[in-house]
Amino acid sequence: MKSYKNPLRRKLAEGRTTFGLWVTLATATMTELAIEAGLDWVCIDMEHGATDYRDVVEHARAARGSDLAVLVRVPSIAIDSIKRCLDLGADGIVVPLVRSARDVEAALDFARYPMAGKRGLGGERAQRWGLRVADYIATANEEIMVIPMIETAEAAAAIDEICAVSGLEFAFVGPGDLSASLGHIGAWEGPGVSDKIRQIVESARTANVTLGTYGVGPDDVRSRSEQGFRFLAIGSDAAMLANRIGNELDAIHNLMPALGRKIA
Repeated sequence: MKSYKNPLRRKLAEGRTTFGLWVTLATATMTELAIEAGLDWVCIDMEHGATDYRDVVEHARAARGSDLAVLVRVPSIAIDSIKRCLDLGADGIVVPLVRSARDVEAALDFARYPMAGKRGLGGERAQRWGLRVADYIATANEEIMVIPMIETAEAAAAIDEICAVSGLEFAFVGPGDLSASLGHIGAWEGPGVSDKIRQIVESARTANVTLGTYGVGPDDVRSRSEQGFRFLAIGSDAAMLANRIGNELDAIHNLMPALGRKIA
């Protein structure tokens, strides 16, 4: 086993804009489909999705040998979930509900081996069950991605302090929760949110922090890319699947109206 290298980090270092899929379904088939579709990364959602640690293993296993990175959005800022997901083979951790620079410092601390952090030294899947520990830990602190989500009003207000945290390289803007936190729940980007996002982008650019976000449709993804976002979720697996099924069914009903649903 060669020293561990993160495929998403490499692509971003090359100046590429990368595209990923938010995965909320347990089946690792979604990661296999993402690879076949040519995506650069997936994010397994343990905060809101129907996924657990066993599913993280299967998604990581599905990606092995490919050029696709597996990120995991952990349920909370906690050392147990962060270190377990990394030990199971995640290439990066997405950290939800960050509110301060101290939250970011904690997440970085939990994800790094001593002396840079507090991550425990396990012999699990990432280390090939103890057979390749030295190979993995030689580069893990430098290769693992820790990605705090800027999705609260507190984080948006503290963005300069967050971007100034030593060792922070990446962040992910969550427009939906950010809008809700600013008082516009249910609006993907409520009044004033665009200005907040522009401030976040400027602060990140000044601090050389690479940003990601979630796009809604091709036009929004393109717009976010033009703003400077470099790793972009093009959608979530369940939502895209449901939309495709609904669109196909609508098309069938339009062609064959007599066979439409009966109203009870």
